[in-house]
Formats: sequence, structure tokens, C-alpha cells
Amino acid sequence: MKTDTHPEYHVINVKMINGDIIQMKSTWGAEGDQLSLDIDPSAHPAWTGGNQKLLDTGGRVSKFKNKYDGLGF
Repeated sequence: MKTDTHPEYHVINVKMINGDIIQMKSTWGAEGDQLSLDIDPSAHPAWTGGNQKLLDTGGRVSKFKNKYDGLGF
């Protein structure tokens, strides 16, 4: 295997949305740098289960349901 082909792997500080700082190993930045997240697992609906509702703007959902009503969707 070639030498010096892999990036340096070091500890960085990751700042979550709520202000918590977690130490993780990464190839990003340099040793001790801080990465601030815009979206993190503690706040994103993909990880929290979410409570997103479908908004029917302009009746598009209703039109779709009426158009394909007989197909059993």
C-alpha cells in the first residue's frame, strides 16, 4: 500500500445546535478546530421522527387524489 495517501485523522470539537460541544475524530480541519453544525441529529426530523405535516397549497394534493382515486392508492 502507498504511504502518505490517507489524510490526517485527528480530534475536533463539534458544536451542536443546542450549544453542546462533542469531541469526534475527523479528517476535517486541524487538531482542536471547532465545527459548528446547522443541522444535527438532536434537531433534524429524520432522526427525531418529526412532526411534519403536508400542506396543500392550491389544492394540488386534492387534485392528485381525485385524479387517481379509482386506482387504489
